[in-house]
Parts: sequence; C-alpha cells; structure tokens
Amino acid sequence: MRRVNSKFQNKFFLFLILICFGLTVFWAPPADALCIKNRQANLRQGPGLHYDKIWEVFRYMPFQQLGKKGEWLRVKDMDGDIYWVHKRLTTKSFKCAVIKNDATNLRRGPGTHYKKVKGMPGEKYFSMKVLKIKDNWVQVVDAWGDKAWIYRPLVWIK
Repeated sequence: MRRVNSKFQNKFFLFLILICFGLTVFWAPPADALCIKNRQANLRQGPGLHYDKIWEVFRYMPFQQLGKKGEWLRVKDMDGDIYWVHKRLTTKSFKCAVIKNDATNLRRGPGTHYKKVKGMPGEKYFSMKVLKIKDNWVQVVDAWGDKAWIYRPLVWIK
C-alpha cells in the first residue's frame, strides 16, 4: 500500500476549498435592481402581511433585490437596510434614483449653469424615475410628471 504525503494532502485540500470559494463568489447571481411601481408600498420586517410594517415608500423608490420567498422580495435600500416587499408592487422595467442628501439642487438642464427647478423637493429619499444619463448628469421625472436634471453622484441609481 502506498502512503500519500500528508503535506501534499493538506495543500490539495486547501486548494480545493479555495476553488470552491472562488466559484461561489464569481458565479453567485448578481443582485437585481428594482423600483416601486405603485403610488406607495409598505416595507416589512419579513415576507408576509403579518410582519410589522417598517417603512412606507413611494413610487420610483429604488432597491437592490437580495432574495425571494414566494411572492415576497428581500430588498436592500441605499443605506444598506434590509426589508421585504410584495413582488406585485415592484418592476424591473426601468431604472430609478433616490436623492442621497438633503438640500440637493435639481436643475433644468445637465449642468450647474442651468437654473434650479422650483417645486421639486431636493430632499434625502426623494425618489424619481431615470429618463436618461448624460455624462455625469441624470434626467429624472417624479411621480407627478415633473422633470429635472441632477448631478449623478448625488443620487443612488438602481
């Protein structure tokens, strides 16, 4: 009977573990981006109506989908907080953006030389649908149909 070198066995076993870990990391399905499509949606602590409502969000709020359980989606917001939302309240058919900070300027065109848009709140968590991206500027529309441009680093887009 032939005896296998234990140092070789340990290195081979470590190599197999690293390969498996690498395959898991690189072949893991990417998290999907989605938006709230309804006028409002309740975000819950778990996948069902019997779980506590944690936050009420409005149309065009973007999320990153992390998982699914039945008709419920596990989602993450721009702050990294995790919630559950019913699938029928969401869409993946367009991109959405949410303002990262308070007192953000929304403009009539893609640049600081354009006038500020009046009447659109530039507050943190104000959500909008993305219409187009031009260089470092994003054209958005809110739930009432008002359009504006915003500097891309000031929004979280999904």
